[in-house]
Amino acid sequence: MKLPKKPFPFQKLFSSSAVITAEVILLCVLSVSLFIHSVRSGPLWPPSVSGITAAPSDDSYIKWVDFDVTSEAMEQAFRYDVATCQSDVHLNWVELLAYLGAKYGGDFSHYRQSDLDAAADRLKSGEITIEELTRDMNYYPYYLEAYGAVLNGMVGTFESEIPTSQAPGALLPSGVDGGSEGDPETVWASQYGLKAFSPIAKYFPYTDYDDFGVSRSYGYRRQHLGHDMMGQTGTPIIAVESGVVENIGWNQYGGWRLGIRSFDQKRYYYYAHLRKDYPYQSILKEGSVVQAGDVIGYMGRTGYSATENTNNIEQPHLHFGIQLIFDESQKEGNNEIWIDCYEIVKFLSQNRSETRKVEGTKEWERIYGMRDPAVS
Repeated sequence: MKLPKKPFPFQKLFSSSAVITAEVILLCVLSVSLFIHSVRSGPLWPPSVSGITAAPSDDSYIKWVDFDVTSEAMEQAFRYDVATCQSDVHLNWVELLAYLGAKYGGDFSHYRQSDLDAAADRLKSGEITIEELTRDMNYYPYYLEAYGAVLNGMVGTFESEIPTSQAPGALLPSGVDGGSEGDPETVWASQYGLKAFSPIAKYFPYTDYDDFGVSRSYGYRRQHLGHDMMGQTGTPIIAVESGVVENIGWNQYGGWRLGIRSFDQKRYYYYAHLRKDYPYQSILKEGSVVQAGDVIGYMGRTGYSATENTNNIEQPHLHFGIQLIFDESQKEGNNEIWIDCYEIVKFLSQNRSETRKVEGTKEWERIYGMRDPAVS
């Protein structure tokens, strides 16, 4: 076989087999690089929602979410939402956070309050709408759906039971602010605001840090897909959001555990390592409906054993996790989406359910009730 009279430059340096080897190595390096990027940053192509161009696929639901929103950003966006709930222009906190997510590429280490304030000022003035503000942000619809899946059940209208001492006269028979003789001890009031709760009852101490993704070795080497909150055995555990008990019972990794699904089906709240012998409220079973703020169980240290009701965890703590579900195929298996909820727990710490001991039992109950429209 005759070689070309003027071979390509690489033919002077490599044989054909060497070239093939080099190409294979290059392809491997590129593949690994793309895989690492997808693990760190989510899917290379956000799903095809509201005009986003997706990777070729027969399904269009979101495959991965890195929830990196800080508690500071959540708090400030939430305050804008509440402050404008009766204004001509109501600022939706999820839309504001999705705008920032698109602006920062999901990386809230770049967060500046001035960015949020500037956008909020333009929206409140009527200078621009959220649709106009985000029109040229290709990934805004993705962040709106992703962040909505995390946060949509946490803010809204509800009725709460408040002590008469805190009630305005308009809600009391006496008409006196703070109440007077003959008024009931509590009164129901319609509110708009934060209707999700911290998973730890009010006045019960706990410590925590951002431990999402750290290694675990029991059973097999894996990542920690939740958030541990260390405290005292028997601490009342609170339903973060209203929903339906989907799983209850023993799991060798989580011990006595409880899984509650939000009514919109997007969030699955996981509470694990509950107390030995008396892990749950006695009325709970699969299919039970719970209100946000209800006592659902008690902190313990069960788990890491195939034998039920075994304390095999050194320190009492709650393992709290949030799983996102855009399609039922993601509920169990290799496609599960668990998010880092450390910043969410920090944000929810402002709303902790106050409880009291039920005399003659091992249970605690909430003191002030709530009526969540989502329940009905």
